[in-house]
Amino acid sequence: MTESGWINSPLGLTAEMKGGKMSAAGDVLISMTGIERVFYTDEVETHALSGIDLEIRPGEYVSIEGPSGSGKSTLLSIIGLLDSPTQGQYLLKRKTVENLDLSQRAMVRNREIGFIFQSFNLIGDLTVYENVELPLTYRAMSGPESKRRVRQALERVGMSHRIGHYPSQLSGGQQQRVAVARALAGSPSILLADEPTGNLDSQNANAVMELLRELHEEGATICMVTHDPRFARHAERGIHLLDGRVVNEQEATRSSAD
Repeated sequence: MTESGWINSPLGLTAEMKGGKMSAAGDVLISMTGIERVFYTDEVETHALSGIDLEIRPGEYVSIEGPSGSGKSTLLSIIGLLDSPTQGQYLLKRKTVENLDLSQRAMVRNREIGFIFQSFNLIGDLTVYENVELPLTYRAMSGPESKRRVRQALERVGMSHRIGHYPSQLSGGQQQRVAVARALAGSPSILLADEPTGNLDSQNANAVMELLRELHEEGATICMVTHDPRFARHAERGIHLLDGRVVNEQEATRSSAD
């Protein structure tokens, strides 16, 4: 797979919009078939995922739920190219990605996937601006374009007034907003949120979930891992895992606030 094949492909957040929502146009953004993930330790096999079949279309908001140890984070890591399946096929924008080497995975991840982590993962000695800009420095992007993207992303999440502050000077909710801005700056095809409210109080958690809802309404494709059924109801579709298998998949009962 060549780098240009990914750079020239259309990105989810800049795709055609219809009525305020992204048009799926019959496309499948992510397609997984027979995904298995086995971990080997001291001659013990742990089957974290077994026979996962999954499709995510452009503009969808999908939640992945299940008890601790059900395989939620493992599945999200494979979707985000942080890990590779032991077996199965993974197509991202119709391109096979399960067998990419480390450098290829890093390149595709940087351009196609925006991450929002529970622990924010901001770098303490970088300013808000520098944290959001960091993923863009790995691209062949002009300074003015990078600056435009960073400022636009920070404005979108309401953090442009904190541009010169450091993470230690921000509340948990503000840090997560900066993390969302960092994910948005690269115009990814999909946002992956791993327990995005796990380290937040209820007020900040609700604010972050409202921000994700707004981003989805504007066309973002979102896949979120959560253990909280209240927040799972923000999604359009819920996927329930148990012991590494999909045991239930259904349309979620949408809720804007609980």
